[in-house]
Amino acid sequence: MRIRSILATAVAAAVTTPVVLLSAAPAFADTKPAAQQEQQKPTIEELERRVTAAQKAYDAAVITLANATAKVEAVTKDDAPLAKAVVEAKKVADEAYAAWKAAEVKQAEAEAALKALPETATAEEKAAAEKAVEDAKKVATGLGAKTALADDDYNTAVKDRDDERAVAFRVLDLATKAKEDASKALKAAEKALADAKAEEGEEGGDDCVPEPKFTTVVSGLPSKVVGGTTVNFSLKVTNGTDKKLDEVYPYVFVHAFDAAGLKELDKHLDLEYYTNGSWKDADDESEDGADFGMGDIGPLKAKSSVNVKLRLKVDAKVPAGQGAALVAGDYWNKDESCGGTPDLDVYEFEILAKGSKPGKVDDAKGKPSEGHTAQGGKSTAPVTTGTTTGSLAKTGSSDAVPQIAMAGAAAVALGAGAMFVVRRRKAGSDA
Repeated sequence: MRIRSILATAVAAAVTTPVVLLSAAPAFADTKPAAQQEQQKPTIEELERRVTAAQKAYDAAVITLANATAKVEAVTKDDAPLAKAVVEAKKVADEAYAAWKAAEVKQAEAEAALKALPETATAEEKAAAEKAVEDAKKVATGLGAKTALADDDYNTAVKDRDDERAVAFRVLDLATKAKEDASKALKAAEKALADAKAEEGEEGGDDCVPEPKFTTVVSGLPSKVVGGTTVNFSLKVTNGTDKKLDEVYPYVFVHAFDAAGLKELDKHLDLEYYTNGSWKDADDESEDGADFGMGDIGPLKAKSSVNVKLRLKVDAKVPAGQGAALVAGDYWNKDESCGGTPDLDVYEFEILAKGSKPGKVDDAKGKPSEGHTAQGGKSTAPVTTGTTTGSLAKTGSSDAVPQIAMAGAAAVALGAGAMFVVRRRKAGSDA
């Protein structure tokens, strides 16, 4: 996995953390949570299976929606079975109603005829008229009941038709929503797969590796510095490998807190490096985008070294405290091989207030990783022609990158699971 550039992020977190953990033993950052999270990341194969499953779900949702749409179209047609049943029931109810009303008219006529009988009407005529009224009444009553039943049948048919349509529209609504959800799920699965493949492509290829034979070693940095003074020291960058390194990027960052470990003192420290005949701030943003570094000082031949001149200006107003220089380096070759120092090495120093008499002062002792010993290579003259226009080193950490700590005195608290890892990526790529 290609090494990521997180030094700037780590330093930004460090300088805003108002705590320095003081101890006599190295303090190591706990990276177990990050490792567990890495293990939990789905593989490309897993993401491909998720895309396949999401595609199947989407295809099924499309079919379901098509069926639901067809069902709505079918049940809303005039010749749909239940729609035809409503028409037929209405026809029957209308006919029943007409017959009932006609029967009521005949009943009324029979009743009128009975009333119109003269007093001279015989008993037979009177009995016949009364029977006609009774018969007409029975017919009207029967047709009235038939009409009521026909009306019930019609209302039932209407309800059945409307219920069928309501169900069809409800299913259509659910199918539409299901398709939308399936579409979103498919897009999300496809994006996750695409992102993973892009990351794999970005992080794939030739792995950047920790290179023990590539070292950055500080010398001449005193273990005590006094406010209002300037101390000169150097950084020896050694290529102990058998190959030429085309682009070399050393990094040095100074970080400090007061004696109580509560107030950071970085603003009182000014680190500079010598290049192109003049001194330049090491913590400036260089033209190639390198923070806390000197840009590309390469190339560096196999079995050779280069000394970078550095100086630390200590503000006269600085209070007593504890400081450290954090050092590392990366390289990037034209064949796209890349790597860097396995660790971020820490050189600790005590900060004394202005006017203090430090007495005899030894050099600060760093805790270099393996390989940070004299390589026996050829040493060149101090760097005076370093450039700031080269590409950033595209480096990073393999799965075995060591945990980083301020050995011997202080560990910068970066929060749970955070750690210093010095890494750069080539200009134009994502960090």
